[in-house]
This record gives sequence, C-alpha cells and structure tokens, in this order.
Amino acid sequence: MQLDEADPKGLVRESYRIEGITPGECRSIFVDWALSLPVGRDQGDALRTLIAHYAMPAPDHPMSRVLHEALVPAEAPRRRGGRAARVGL
Repeated sequence: MQLDEADPKGLVRESYRIEGITPGECRSIFVDWALSLPVGRDQGDALRTLIAHYAMPAPDHPMSRVLHEALVPAEAPRRRGGRAARVGL
C-alpha cells in the first residue's frame, strides 16, 4: 500500500511533526485517522505501511506506540449480566 493511501489526510504524518505531542493527543489523532480511511481500505495494511514509514525511524514517539497497539487484536466480547446471569441456568 502506498503512503498516501494509508494516510489520505496526512494526519499521522503531521502528528510526527508536532513537538511535545502527548499520548492522549496521538490517540485522538488516531481516531480521526481511522474514521477518515475510505470504506473498504484494509486498516491493518494501512497501519503496517504507517509503522514502516513513521514508527520504525521514531520508535520513542507516542504515535508509534499508538500505531503498534492498534495492530493488537481486541479481545472477544464476553457476555455479562442479563437474565441467564440472574437466574442461573
């Protein structure tokens, strides 16, 4: 995937240029980035492209950590509560 396809608005690129950016600000920018990806574009491929281009040369940047964390699959949701939990099956 090309870099301009992975970061169509340049949000991640700009985050690496902001001096003193905080992890919270990086997470906010990441959400904006994720919402700006065109429908059908593979987020995993885009993340790997961004990591190779931005995170590898700057491993200590807060956005690098956000990008790496985004590649970790989320845990499967667990059912909590509901009727079955109250009455016991």
